[in-house]
Amino acid sequence: MNALAVSSIVFGCVFAAAMVGMAMRRALPEDHLGADGKEVVRLSTALISTMAAIILGMLVSSAKGSYDARKNEVAEMSSEILIIDRLMARYGEETGEIRAQFRQVVEDGIERIWPKDAAQRGQLRPEGNADILVDKLDHLTPKNDFQAATKAQVMPQILSLRQTQWLMFLKTQQSSIPKPLLIILVVWLAGIFLSFGLFAPPNPTVFVTLGLSALAVSAAIFLILEMYTPFSGILRISPAPVMEALRQMGR
Repeated sequence: MNALAVSSIVFGCVFAAAMVGMAMRRALPEDHLGADGKEVVRLSTALISTMAAIILGMLVSSAKGSYDARKNEVAEMSSEILIIDRLMARYGEETGEIRAQFRQVVEDGIERIWPKDAAQRGQLRPEGNADILVDKLDHLTPKNDFQAATKAQVMPQILSLRQTQWLMFLKTQQSSIPKPLLIILVVWLAGIFLSFGLFAPPNPTVFVTLGLSALAVSAAIFLILEMYTPFSGILRISPAPVMEALRQMGR
């Protein structure tokens, strides 16, 4: 889901609901807007507001947890890249070509996940070129116990790196706001703003206040959606850890 488009729709829905409430205020008979009716609407609005606040808080917490998890996975992936390169360097000159190919795989991965063109969407799905490196390492024949031990260390690290990449891809694909939950939340928010407009006097101060409130609610939805798409948008996770690992490779 496009975060800006969805949050704009949310803003339009809740602000329009407030305007509908103001229109209803002029159309309803006076006895419908008396003290008793106002108290019932106030209590109902308080109940819906509480439920909406709980849902919003839950979504913000879930989205922040998902965002932090992806950020930690990037850092973990960077450390694994550097460890693999160091282990191959310890193995000896036989891994020179493999190290060069591994560096190219990392460079390609950075360009795929963090494209230079901001209009392009990052592609998290791991490519199969890393599997070729696994096959080449697997066919290395150790000449001594030291190389055998180093090879035994590097293979699990490569498999761990591939696992981290796939987990990051799959979790990102599954992390999003369920559409039914989002629709229900917007309906609740629209109902709340409808009640605001129902008892609000139509003057510029009220219009501005309702507009700012609708903007705040839509901004919360925007931030939630952005945190669920951490490799695109304004909250995109920085590639700095992987870039630093790339700079250290080959030393």
